[in-house]
Amino acid sequence: MDQTPKLGARWRLWDQFALRGAGFPAAGVLRLAPDGLAEAADKADPADPATPEWAEFSAQFTAAATDTAHELLSIAARPDFREAVAWQNRPVLSSGIKPFLAWTPDKGRSSMPRQREELVAHYWQRFCVKNDTIGFFGPVGWGRWDLSTAGLAVDPGEGLLAGTEVYFASWAIDTLAATIAADPAVPSWTAPRRVPFIRRDGDTVIVPGRPPQPATPAQLAVLDLCDGVRPARAIAEALPELDIPATLAELVKKRWAHWRLEIPADARPERGLRAWLCTVGDDELRTRGLSALDELERGRDAVAAACGPDELVEALTALEQRFVALTDTAAVREKSTGTAPCRALVYADSRRAATARLGGGVLDALAPLEPLLDSAGWLTSRLAAAVMARARGVFTTLAARGPVNLAEFWFACMPILHGHAGAEAEGLRREFQDRWRRILTPEPDIDRVHRSLSTVADGVRAYFGPPGKAWTTARYLSPDIMIAATGPEAVALGNFELVLGELHLASNTIGASLFVNQHPKPAELLELTGRDHPGARLMPLLPKEHRSRLSARIRHTLVRPEDYYLALVDFTADPTRPRTVRSADVEVIDVDGDLAVVLPDGERFAAVDVFSHVLTTLAMDLFEVLPEAPHTPRVTVDRMVIARETWRLPASGASFAEAKDEARRFVLGRAWRDEHAMPRFVFAVLPTEPRPFYVDFDSPVYVNILAKALRRLVKKDPEGVITITEMLPTPEQTWLTDDAGESYTAELRFVAVDEG
Repeated sequence: MDQTPKLGARWRLWDQFALRGAGFPAAGVLRLAPDGLAEAADKADPADPATPEWAEFSAQFTAAATDTAHELLSIAARPDFREAVAWQNRPVLSSGIKPFLAWTPDKGRSSMPRQREELVAHYWQRFCVKNDTIGFFGPVGWGRWDLSTAGLAVDPGEGLLAGTEVYFASWAIDTLAATIAADPAVPSWTAPRRVPFIRRDGDTVIVPGRPPQPATPAQLAVLDLCDGVRPARAIAEALPELDIPATLAELVKKRWAHWRLEIPADARPERGLRAWLCTVGDDELRTRGLSALDELERGRDAVAAACGPDELVEALTALEQRFVALTDTAAVREKSTGTAPCRALVYADSRRAATARLGGGVLDALAPLEPLLDSAGWLTSRLAAAVMARARGVFTTLAARGPVNLAEFWFACMPILHGHAGAEAEGLRREFQDRWRRILTPEPDIDRVHRSLSTVADGVRAYFGPPGKAWTTARYLSPDIMIAATGPEAVALGNFELVLGELHLASNTIGASLFVNQHPKPAELLELTGRDHPGARLMPLLPKEHRSRLSARIRHTLVRPEDYYLALVDFTADPTRPRTVRSADVEVIDVDGDLAVVLPDGERFAAVDVFSHVLTTLAMDLFEVLPEAPHTPRVTVDRMVIARETWRLPASGASFAEAKDEARRFVLGRAWRDEHAMPRFVFAVLPTEPRPFYVDFDSPVYVNILAKALRRLVKKDPEGVITITEMLPTPEQTWLTDDAGESYTAELRFVAVDEG
């Protein structure tokens, strides 16, 4: 029997998938919805608080709120909860959790205790129902396709985790490296390197966009040896007649070379620093540097060995103190839009003990993915065509003056990549949604749209047509799929529904470091990559960090020795790695009407792959079958929900949020929900909140959290809009279990490969 999971003739699924799930049981959030209170609230009339009926409900609400406070106290007292909070935001333990645990509801639920209740509840929802991937409260799980399986099989393993690793944030090791590099003895042991986009042309240096710059023979001789591998002292030995430090300083001032201690981008940056230190021939300098690094590694190891929240806090605090003492730098980075996610010195990633197997029944239910993937291919091919059409104009202009160098071509294309391309992407989004509207033909003012697979497939063929060419990475699409079922037995019987979470375009998302490093056998993922790409790939080097989109945790790490790294502007790879080329050493040519790049060894790639990261960044969030509207329905194709029901409402219209009395706020909040026909469980997204959060309209504490978020938004922007999306699956529809029988929310992250 062929075990290869396929979706039609064009799409093949990897036989392994990532299992993203919460680290605390889903039922945990249900503890915060008092029995019977919602039903009583729906019968209460807050219009006249003087009535006996309202007084009776108010008393019931007060008793329920007290019970919920006790529940929250028991949650806050859990060591695993406090340990998770310690990883997320350690100061909260002392400022919020500790004083909350010292309080009892008998003292009265004044404003500050209520705020602390909401604090605990807010973290609790994230740990229980958000499929985040971080630490033991969001461990990475793995599964495989097994088409002989009836539906779904779960092996819970032993305990929650199979293992945890603690990693340094790259900025922490970079800071230590900078501290070590402040020693005047360091530069001679540091290897200078030529900036990737400058090149020598006779006795001049070419910088893209500038006239040729004259260079002295000494500068050229030194520049030729700046390969990022030879330390300055080796260059001095090769050119004894020159003042190497002075010449290197000139090259740095002209921005032709970098001469600094740089650690390659990696999930284990400390290894790169240690490797460099071991090359230092100055015993005192080497010993001092290794001693400092050893101190930080011992601190990290103590964090990894910590048992429970108190030991963890102690170990993290000690590590931070040593870091500050060694580097004279703050141990936590300030929040800013320009800072990548890792603000602390270290972070933890874990592997879930449970594994899963999926069978033919689930694969059959995935059939609606095929037309979705086909239409996504239309998006990437159209985006690539639009960008390359403009890039061809740039090439034509440059080629009129002679051979085209990639560095020059890249910089000349910047207005396209960071201007026109964004507008093209937005236009494609609108056109994509319009074509899907014509396929789905949703009736106005309805909350459910059901279509058959045959109808949708015919529509996709008619409106999106055959696939076009795009960049190499665009062969990958990574859908997140959730299974709404009460357990594996229900799936085996066919009693389940699939729900599409997100469809990540032009990206193999489980190739990210955070997934690969938590796989029991990462070599298997490299083998799967080799099946997709029998030949070499061209992979542009990226900065170490960039806002929220890029950090060591999400860096793509499924890179094989035969693949080429291309340094366009940033050189973040190990300079000793073979097949790492600089943009200034690459030529752009026309091959039968298509642009290609030729590497120094003669290897040739499509020029569109040079733009792959920019194109993927533009494309990754384009897949939305329905345009934004005040209300969009749930859309189901056969047994797969491809769009969940969503409401986009003015925050100022949610007047319940302004109610001062908690009982009244709860009743009015439920009435607001009923007015818009929302379900009990939803996720809310506001411009003022960093991430979506769970709301249970049967839970007063979660209604309070929603109300507070609405008030913050209205205060900041009276015209602000809140987006509410139905939670599907719900907390009761969970199938991922541990060895204790507890069940967890989960989603399956697949990798689909275009074989067309």
